[in-house]
Amino acid sequence: MSIDPKYFNSFIQSTEKAAYGASLHLGKDDKIAADQGAVDFMRSELNKIDMNGTVVIGEGEMDEAPMLYIGEKVGTRKGQMLDIALDPLEGTNFVAKNLPNALSVLAVTEKGNMLSAPDTYMEKIAIGSGLKKNLLDLDNTVEKNILLLSQALNKKNEDITACVLERPRHKNIISELKRLNVNINFISDGDVSGVISVVDKDSPIDIYLGTGGGPEGVLAAAALSCFGGQIQTRLVLDQDQKVRATKLGVKDHLKKYNIDEMIKGDVMFFATGISNGDMVDGIKITENFFEASTFALHKSSKVFKKIKNKHKK
Repeated sequence: MSIDPKYFNSFIQSTEKAAYGASLHLGKDDKIAADQGAVDFMRSELNKIDMNGTVVIGEGEMDEAPMLYIGEKVGTRKGQMLDIALDPLEGTNFVAKNLPNALSVLAVTEKGNMLSAPDTYMEKIAIGSGLKKNLLDLDNTVEKNILLLSQALNKKNEDITACVLERPRHKNIISELKRLNVNINFISDGDVSGVISVVDKDSPIDIYLGTGGGPEGVLAAAALSCFGGQIQTRLVLDQDQKVRATKLGVKDHLKKYNIDEMIKGDVMFFATGISNGDMVDGIKITENFFEASTFALHKSSKVFKKIKNKHKK
C-alpha cells in the first residue's frame, strides 16, 4: 500500500500555513511566540484533513499539550491511518533573529512505518544516492568513512565537502576532517536541511556527520528515503531519556538505525520556507496575500518538486 495522493496538497497547506504563522514573528526575538504561531496554524490545518493521524515525532511529550505532542491524534478520524513527524518551526533562533533557512517541516508514512524517536540527541552520518548500501558506519573512524566515501565517489579528500553543525561537541570530528583536507561547510542550526543537502543536486555537500536532534534525524531520513540517500543514526540517551525511549518502543538503546529501519514503505515529505534559505524561499507577505515556497516529495508517486502557492491572509 501507499499513502493516498489526495493528501498531498492538504499537507502542503499545513506547512505553508505554519510557516506563515511563524513568519509573523521574524526578527522579534521571541522564539516561544514564533514556535506557538507555527504550531497553532499547523494543528488547525491538520485537523481539517480526513485522516486518522497520529503524531509520532512532535514538539514534546503529552504534558506539553499546547504544542503538537507525541501521541496526539490529528485529523477528522476518517480516512487512512497515518503517522506524522513534524517540526512546525525548524530553526527557532533563525526566526527570532531574522536569519536564513528557517523551515516548517512535516513527514508522513502509513501507520507503524516511522521510527518514533524521543526528543533527544542523535548521532548521524548521511550521504547521497547511487552508492553501495550501508556504505558508512557510525563506529568507523572519521578517516575510514572519508576513505570509503572518496573511493565510492572517485574523489580526492580535498574534493569532498562535509556538512557539520558548529558545536563544541564536534571538536574531534572537525579536527579529523581538517587533518584529512576535507572541506567543511559549517551550519549554526537547522540540521534537517543540513542532512538533506547531501541529496540536493545544487549543493556541494557529500556527507553530513555529527550529533543533532533525534526528531530532526527522522524528518531528514524521510526526505533522503525519497531520493535513495543514506543515513545511519543512533540515539544518545541519559538514564531519564532511556525510560522515555523505552515507552516509545525503543528496546535497544545502543542500536544503529539505517534508513530502511527509520522509514519503511511510502513516505511524503514537505519543507516550507519561513525565511529565505538554501532550499526554498521564505514567506512573502503582501496586503491581502502571502506566498509560500515548499519542497514537496512523495516517494511512491515519484513526485520531487518545489512549489509556490499564494494564500489569502
